[in-house]
Amino acid sequence: MRIISGKYKGRIISPPKNFKARPTTDRAKESLFNILNNRIDFEGIMVLDLFSGTGSIGFEFASRGAKSVEMVDLNFKHIEHLKKSVKELSMNNVKVRRADFFQYINKNNSLFDIIFADPPYDMDGFEKVPELILKSGILQEDGIFIMEHPKQIEFNSLEGFKEQRNYGGVNFSFFSR
Repeated sequence: MRIISGKYKGRIISPPKNFKARPTTDRAKESLFNILNNRIDFEGIMVLDLFSGTGSIGFEFASRGAKSVEMVDLNFKHIEHLKKSVKELSMNNVKVRRADFFQYINKNNSLFDIIFADPPYDMDGFEKVPELILKSGILQEDGIFIMEHPKQIEFNSLEGFKEQRNYGGVNFSFFSR
């Protein structure tokens, strides 16, 4: 997995071989960030990367100048990998937190400009994630929430849904408050 652009462009992040996360493909990640390049200025934004896994998305935001990137995951091995990568890259704008998603969004009182979520596709409550995030109050009024999901699931009937993009087996749905 590589960082595509910004301060850490070209740096490789290698999760351990026994890693269970499903990383966002480089093609899908590059397409996502091409979309975002036309919509936001990365400098100074606050980003929340939920179900961070390998950290691919969060590290990309950090590399592009986000003021703060908070990576949240419950899996201990994922957290250890994220902390190790943050230290190796000397990223001072990234915080790693081990937390359960459902508890985290109910207890957090920070506001984020961008929230990205890539939950395990087989997670109980997967289809409730967008609604829970949009109702939690943690997304800035003009913020963007992006959900990565399989093509069989559609969120276009949810309030706040804006668009869906498909990149092979990777789908992104975009929401706003």
